[in-house]
Amino acid sequence: MTIGEKIQTDIVVAMKARDEHKLTTLRMVKSALRNKEIDKREKLTDAEESQILTTLIKQRKESVESFTKGDRPELAEKERVEIGIIEAYLPQAVGEDVIRGVVRGAIDTLTKDAGNKPGPKDMGTLMKVVQQRILADGLRADGRLVSEIVKAELAK
Repeated sequence: MTIGEKIQTDIVVAMKARDEHKLTTLRMVKSALRNKEIDKREKLTDAEESQILTTLIKQRKESVESFTKGDRPELAEKERVEIGIIEAYLPQAVGEDVIRGVVRGAIDTLTKDAGNKPGPKDMGTLMKVVQQRILADGLRADGRLVSEIVKAELAK
C-alpha cells in the first residue's frame, strides 16, 4: 500500500471519528501529493511521495520556529501536531550510526574511483552520493545531521 493509499484510508477513518485536525492535515497532504502527481502527469513513486512529505515536515518545522519567535505558542503546538501526523507516514528516521556507515561507504567508493581520499572540498560530491544512497535504501535522514557527519568524516 502506497503512502497516498494509506492517507486516503486514514481520511475516511478521521471523518468517521470526527477528528477535525487530523482530517484537515491529511487532506492537505493528499492535496500536495495530488498536485505533484498532476504536475508530473504520472503516478508518483514511493521515494517521490516520501520527498513531498519530508518537504511538508520541513515547512512545518520552519513555521514552529517562526511562531515560537513571534510568541504564538498555540500555533506552534498546532504545527507540531501536524508534524507528528505527517511523520507517521514516513519510514523511521535512521540514527547517526547508520548514516555514518553510509558516509564511510560513500567515502570508500569515491576513494576507489578517484584514487585519493576526498577532502573538505569534495563535500558537495559526497553529499550527493550519500543522499542518493539513503534514498535508494528507502531510509530517511535529517539533512543537517547528514551534513554534520559528512564534515566530521572528511575532517579525519
